[in-house]
Amino acid sequence: MKFALAFPAAAVALALSTATLHAQGPAQSVTASRTDVVQLASGYRASKVLGAAVYDDSKHKIGTIDDLIVSPKDSVTYAIVSIGGFAGIGKHLVAMPFSNLKIVDEQVQLSGLTSDSLKAMPEFRYASP
Repeated sequence: MKFALAFPAAAVALALSTATLHAQGPAQSVTASRTDVVQLASGYRASKVLGAAVYDDSKHKIGTIDDLIVSPKDSVTYAIVSIGGFAGIGKHLVAMPFSNLKIVDEQVQLSGLTSDSLKAMPEFRYASP
């Protein structure tokens, strides 16, 4: 009985080990680049930025960072800022390049805009799956 099970297993192993493997599609080259990990480590983690309050020039809270989205076209990171609403009802979402936000004294600041000016911006809507 043991021989009956061992022989087919050995035959399959031998066939797989001698088979020629072919890649799917054309050959691709992968290039690696060096990353300054010290500089990268001093950056902003998405897990810490999500949910952070956003303040105006007068240090009044004008919104909250609801999400971060990386554009597939140009790899620019956009912050989705939630303005107004309560418990997710009545909130207005706007998208802006993350580079428009400044982090000063561990607070996210958005210079030159107010809650009213953000509400006047076109509303951001997520794409349907």
